[in-house]
Amino acid sequence: MEIAGPATSLEQMARGAPRTRRQSVGFIFKRIWRLRAGVIGALVVLFMVFLAIFAPVVSPHDPYEQDILARLTPPVWADGGSTDFILGTDRVGRDVLSRLIFGSRVSLTVGAVAVGIAATIGVFLGLLGGYYGRGLDSLVNNAVNLMMAFPFMLLAMATVAVLGPSFQNMIIVLGFTGWPIYTRVVRAETLRLREIDFVSAARALGMTNVRIITRHVLPNIYNAIIVMASLEVARMILLESFLSFLGLGVQPPTPAWGSLLAEGRLYIFDMWWLATFPGLAIFMTTLGINLTGDALRDLLDPRMRNLD
Repeated sequence: MEIAGPATSLEQMARGAPRTRRQSVGFIFKRIWRLRAGVIGALVVLFMVFLAIFAPVVSPHDPYEQDILARLTPPVWADGGSTDFILGTDRVGRDVLSRLIFGSRVSLTVGAVAVGIAATIGVFLGLLGGYYGRGLDSLVNNAVNLMMAFPFMLLAMATVAVLGPSFQNMIIVLGFTGWPIYTRVVRAETLRLREIDFVSAARALGMTNVRIITRHVLPNIYNAIIVMASLEVARMILLESFLSFLGLGVQPPTPAWGSLLAEGRLYIFDMWWLATFPGLAIFMTTLGINLTGDALRDLLDPRMRNLD
């Protein structure tokens, strides 16, 4: 009987290596295909981010420049359209496409910054309440219940009435009212993790509570925080558009998708493009973010990986 020596084993390993690489490549493509909706969503989001960053370069006109002679020009493919204004002009002759591109800066910035503020507050309170429990947990829970019971629009209107409508105040309103959802999720995960063996072992070894939270608890809930934050960005963009639509957000002439939609509603039956294109921009951006968030959830969830 022939016994396989080291050379034979090395040959077998060498023959198996390319097959393993092919399998890995096939696995990656299979996973991308399964998450293709998320990939498309991510491309849409990246495109919007690109427009927001390079708005002065890609914008065909100054978003504040008025041309009364070209007011209410329809899109280029409609009767009376002009190649100078691809998506038409508004009631004072400003280019709709340029204002949409610059409006993406407001929506994406508000969404990202507000989510950052809300996530920071919510994760911090959720970790404190879930890990220490008792009186602190009761205090955090009461604060969450109070915030969730308080009408958002009433709080937004009261804040704007006191501070005035502006870009910064809108971020404050959205950031400091969006943290309860993070607190609820992080608290529940922390309550579960603090009783697991590796946390108990770290506590028995004399580690400080801060070290246990930052080194053992927080890393195990990163996935949930990332997925939740990605989905919350879409909600914040919708809320920003809603506030701007009501006149409580960014004030004209600064372009914002919500305010553009509010201006367009006055002409919706005759000049449909003024309200249609801002609405499409909001829809496509939030849809892309939601698809990306769903894909991140599947990608980061170990239970979903086992299905591949």
